[in-house]
Amino acid sequence: MSRRLLSLGVIAMAFGLLAAAPRANAAMDPGAFVGNLGNEGIQTLGASPQQRIARFNQLFQADFDVNGIGRFAIGRYWQAFTPQQQQEFLRLFQAYTVRAYADKLGQYGGAQFRVLGTQPAGNEVIVSSEVIRPSGQPVHIDWHLVDEGGQYKVTDVYVDQVSMKITQRDEFAKIIQNNGGQPSALLAVLRQELRATPQATQPAMVR
Repeated sequence: MSRRLLSLGVIAMAFGLLAAAPRANAAMDPGAFVGNLGNEGIQTLGASPQQRIARFNQLFQADFDVNGIGRFAIGRYWQAFTPQQQQEFLRLFQAYTVRAYADKLGQYGGAQFRVLGTQPAGNEVIVSSEVIRPSGQPVHIDWHLVDEGGQYKVTDVYVDQVSMKITQRDEFAKIIQNNGGQPSALLAVLRQELRATPQATQPAMVR
């Protein structure tokens, strides 16, 4: 993945790490839901890399629309996969995302998180927030949420007006195009990354 994608994903996902406490009341209010994501996520940054990976894997699946984000990220190539390849892609997508970002979270320790407001957007709700770092400019994050039976799921995250899942889709398309236009090449690249050390400093995908 490019450094740009890593930086977007790190900021977004770092503040999506939640404690395993019940959130029924927070789910009634999208602002409270995102507030819990951010504030509890900051508290998780002190965990070991292995603990971050384990918790991220659990909570990414619980609070993000993994299938929807993954299918969007693969774009038109989804239909080129067999059903077995589709399932493998979604599994690899989640596992790669967890491993690639978990070891990057420590640099955001000491940040402050606050919710700025909410607004409806079709069948979704957009919650605007801000991450105030000890040094550097604040980072503006817009969380796109959908209500699934009373439980909010994150469908996309815009970091300083740049969509995380659109950035991922562009990266995946570039990998496929640079490997003969074969969608299966992306699966091979993801498998390769997952065989690498989970705490690698800068995971690099084969172009």
